[in-house]
Amino acid sequence: MTVQERNTPELGQVLILPNGHRIKNRFFKSAMSEALSSVDNRPTENLVRLYDIWSKGGTGLLVTGNVMIDPEALGEPRQVVVEDERDLEILKRWAQAATQNGNDCWVQLNHPGKQVPGNIQAVPVAPSALPLGGGLEKIFKTPRALNEEEIIVIIKRFATSAAVIKKTGFSGVQIHGAHGYLLSQFLSPRHNQREDQWGGSLENRMRFALEVYKAIRAAVGPEFPVGIKLNSADFQRGGFTEEDSMAVVKALSDAGIDLLEISGGTYEAPAMTGKRKKDKVKESTKQREAYFLDYAEKVRKLVDVPLVVTGGFRTCEGMKDALASGATDMIGVARPLAVEPDLPNRILAGEKFNSQVKPLTTGYRFLDQIAVLEINWYGQQLARLGKGKQPKPNKSCMLSFAQTLMNHGVQGFQRRRSKS
Repeated sequence: MTVQERNTPELGQVLILPNGHRIKNRFFKSAMSEALSSVDNRPTENLVRLYDIWSKGGTGLLVTGNVMIDPEALGEPRQVVVEDERDLEILKRWAQAATQNGNDCWVQLNHPGKQVPGNIQAVPVAPSALPLGGGLEKIFKTPRALNEEEIIVIIKRFATSAAVIKKTGFSGVQIHGAHGYLLSQFLSPRHNQREDQWGGSLENRMRFALEVYKAIRAAVGPEFPVGIKLNSADFQRGGFTEEDSMAVVKALSDAGIDLLEISGGTYEAPAMTGKRKKDKVKESTKQREAYFLDYAEKVRKLVDVPLVVTGGFRTCEGMKDALASGATDMIGVARPLAVEPDLPNRILAGEKFNSQVKPLTTGYRFLDQIAVLEINWYGQQLARLGKGKQPKPNKSCMLSFAQTLMNHGVQGFQRRRSKS
């Protein structure tokens, strides 16, 4: 046993997935939107440099930001699209840099469905022709309903993209089934009001997610890890409930999913950021740091699939307590790694850790809102890392606002994903 393992035996312990795949430690970088592709949505050297830094930082499993399966279905500008082998060489360099330290890097595959800003897609697609609510209909256009042939094509696209990813040297894929994207839309009775085999009952609503998983599994084989990010609930009236989620978890576990990341919420009710609308977070949850540990404990009683809880971890003690409770097998972190990319190495070396992540403000609430401040501030940190520079944890919020305005104009203030 090494000195590091003696200092933090839980966090430094290898995790063995059901298919026998080994992950070097219990640190999990949850997906963040890098927005570092080329203008035509191809991988760049900035992504190679960013993941080189994260790999060297000691995280056991890195998950990329959204990699889209269709160039006609983007959630935001500057997202990487993988639909064929045209970018095989730079994808291989990205994968090599991202896994050089004996760690894993999985590519998160996604389709946004109707969660596409109107300036990107005038007529998006979704399970049903229903707009987003809560004022978001001003930004996201009303979609048209997918026909069955189109649903089958999308399922095949997920499988094709996964096969290409495997060929490049990435060590796994994660299906994005949370946060209001297409899989999440199919699962939600609020957004899926179809009357065919893809809607209505929960069995029908979960069919799309299961078929995506099965198609990917057939394309990559049994030894290549396939995980999923799934909502514990949508936190919306008439939406995807905790009871629904439990049933989907059981079905995915029975189908052979390798790793489940638990999150929650959508753009309409963003629980994944810790800012739930009309939903006060319990004091016990605050004390335990992570947003979804209570749900994870219920899942643990239902299935044996390895779990990741992401969101809210800010101290070593909170991380260790979560693992010791048995509620989670990995500690999911995102924003802390944007400003401290080497924090796993430091924690495993015995360093006391308290995250530098804190609420950001210009001092003017109106500016914070129109500037989508936190998203752009963290995006600028990732951009610095991608250029080979050190992050600036103390960067002025007003300077961030000015930089966004100067670089991108008003478009820079449109909604982007802080988490994928």
